[in-house]
Amino acid sequence: MPIVTVQQGPRDVELKRDLVARITDAFVDAYQIPAETVQVWIHEVPIDSWGAAGKLIADR
Repeated sequence: MPIVTVQQGPRDVELKRDLVARITDAFVDAYQIPAETVQVWIHEVPIDSWGAAGKLIADR
């Protein structure tokens, strides 16, 4: 059973629905497994708790 973890900043629920469907489809196609066996975990990190290039994303 594949478990996919996505770490990202907050996104709209519609975008997350689409992402989960696309990731699931990719695993079904690549591994020839039932969709029911694919789990996708979305871990959202607030923009004030994520940094890149030496700065908080919130400060960009």
